[in-house]
Amino acid sequence: MEFQKIIDSSIKIRKQYEAKEKKLYGSAWTSEEIALGFVGDVGDLAKLIVAENGKRDITDSKEKLAHELADCLWSVIVLAQIHGVDLENSFMSTMNELEKHLSEG
Repeated sequence: MEFQKIIDSSIKIRKQYEAKEKKLYGSAWTSEEIALGFVGDVGDLAKLIVAENGKRDITDSKEKLAHELADCLWSVIVLAQIHGVDLENSFMSTMNELEKHLSEG
């Protein structure tokens, strides 16, 4: 799947969440609230990584890990969109910088 399709899907889901949040709370979540939700997802992700490495017992950890990684990616995409960051270009630029740094070492 093209990265732009992943972005478009993420933004579509975010808009649906916004409508639900407005009904439930009177306003959509701010980027700070989305970031805090992301932090919680990263904590869950860390627990699943520990389970995948045999140090924690979590049923269906592989499937849960896949889900949590997707949740984290969704949050990153949404936060990038909210803050006007071209994530695809930023990612490629960062990877190029890292590759250059590693080849110099």
